[in-house]
Amino acid sequence: MKNVNFLFANSMNVFLAAALASGVSLALSGSTGTAAEKPNIIVVLVDDMGFSDIGCYGSEIETPRLDQLASGGLRFTQFYNSGRCCPTRASLMTGLQPHQVGIGHMTEPPEQSLGFEGPYQGYLNERCTTLAEVLRSAGYHTLMTGKWHLGLQRQECWPIQRGFDRFYGGLSGAFNYFKPGGGRGMSLGNDPVETDDGFYATDKFTDVACEFITDACDADDRPFFLYLAYNAPHWPLNAKFKDFKKYKGKYTGGWDALMKNRLAKQVELGLFPADTAAAPHEGPVWDDLKDKKRAELDAIMAAYAGCIDSIDQNIGKLCDHLRSIDQYDNTLILFLSDNGACQEGGILGQGSEQMIKNPPLETVAGVRLGQAWANACNTPFRLYKHFVHEGGACTPMIASWPEGMKQIKRGGFVRQPAYLPDVMATCLELSGAKYPSDLPPCVGQSMVSALTGSRDAIHVDPIYWEHEGNAAMRWGNYKLVREYEKPWELYDIATDRTELRDLSSVDKAKRNEMVEMWETWATEHQVAFPERFNMYEFLRKKRIAEQQKKKESKRTK
Repeated sequence: MKNVNFLFANSMNVFLAAALASGVSLALSGSTGTAAEKPNIIVVLVDDMGFSDIGCYGSEIETPRLDQLASGGLRFTQFYNSGRCCPTRASLMTGLQPHQVGIGHMTEPPEQSLGFEGPYQGYLNERCTTLAEVLRSAGYHTLMTGKWHLGLQRQECWPIQRGFDRFYGGLSGAFNYFKPGGGRGMSLGNDPVETDDGFYATDKFTDVACEFITDACDADDRPFFLYLAYNAPHWPLNAKFKDFKKYKGKYTGGWDALMKNRLAKQVELGLFPADTAAAPHEGPVWDDLKDKKRAELDAIMAAYAGCIDSIDQNIGKLCDHLRSIDQYDNTLILFLSDNGACQEGGILGQGSEQMIKNPPLETVAGVRLGQAWANACNTPFRLYKHFVHEGGACTPMIASWPEGMKQIKRGGFVRQPAYLPDVMATCLELSGAKYPSDLPPCVGQSMVSALTGSRDAIHVDPIYWEHEGNAAMRWGNYKLVREYEKPWELYDIATDRTELRDLSSVDKAKRNEMVEMWETWATEHQVAFPERFNMYEFLRKKRIAEQQKKKESKRTK
């Protein structure tokens, strides 16, 4: 096992970049496409953070560095993810629908192969390219730190094999912030590495990212692409105790007070109009809970807030580093979350102050947020992770690019709907890279015009979702959406952003037209419907069948 502090020197494929650079042009008006004109690109993806969890989107959590990023850039109000960890990562990384690349539901768990190929195989297939592969072909250094979650058991799916020059982080899904273990450790390149006693994932991913950037800039003048994928604030909520203490006692008023205060701030910020009504809260009445339970719930939310505060501290560290090496102004930074806040862990979550102070190590057991807090963290929207109502699939997204945004008024909003595959299309335009012609075409649209002040629609054609049987479609202002095995709902998002006035019985023609369009898309993309595919259900049935087979084998001997 290598120690992570021994970071190898990397050739960065200089010979390949030199061969390709002469054919690269930047698809921006008046550009000649030189390396100096191409922006560096950083995508920061956080894990299980709700729509209203940072200050510039309405939160009481102190996020001054993210707020600063937003005030110097733009905030998207209708940017959509895929409603769950790995489908989001698959779509973000490839510019395709998750079903097209083999991750229609989830990735295979450690040591549990699904044993089949197709849209739900559980690992990245070969019928796609990645942001790293595309940008490397355009002469970029390609760097990654953090959570991969696109295929653990097959090395051909790992970051180095899928276009990254350098990688440090976790190949699996969840892992412990303080001491990863249990088959969910850290890797440097393709090699497993130990973590030291002072390890804290959020800090380490940022520190190594800064080292990678410095090495790339010292090597030559080519631009870099960094994918920084924090595991925070995914469970276990391993907040540093000092960050936890900063927020302890701030949530004793409960979720109704939190939602009221956050919505008021969102209106004040200009995110939503004053007549916006928050979706109803799903959880017990706060005052009906016993004092001990309310104290535990305050601690759980304080731990969650501490994890987000730590992310903000590290965004500050990253931006300060970029400024110190004169790379900040010509770097496009996109900051977003992979899904809404996470309800896994029951209605009231789990954990206590003692568990926060002395967390279990080398495991993913620990503090979990729970449904009641998750619902509030997605204020003012309905539902949470797993679902594709606004609370599950709409993420805060900040875009900052000082050099590219010189001509616009910064600090405002992009109100046009956009979604994950648009990141690939945007990177193609900014880098001048060529998307492979022998692969399914990128389904996204470039956001460059929106980033530079245009209010024209990013999407004219519909955009679609399916996860775990939950499904949706956006077509202009209309949104068709359903929970699995429940009727389709129809909303006019322009007048009903929080999905409270179902039009499906009022405008049956529009509903039926959109259902037919969704079913056509689903059939073309091999989406399992009307009966869903669920990996966990599949693995459970597979285990039962294997156990029965063993019993029968013993009986026949």
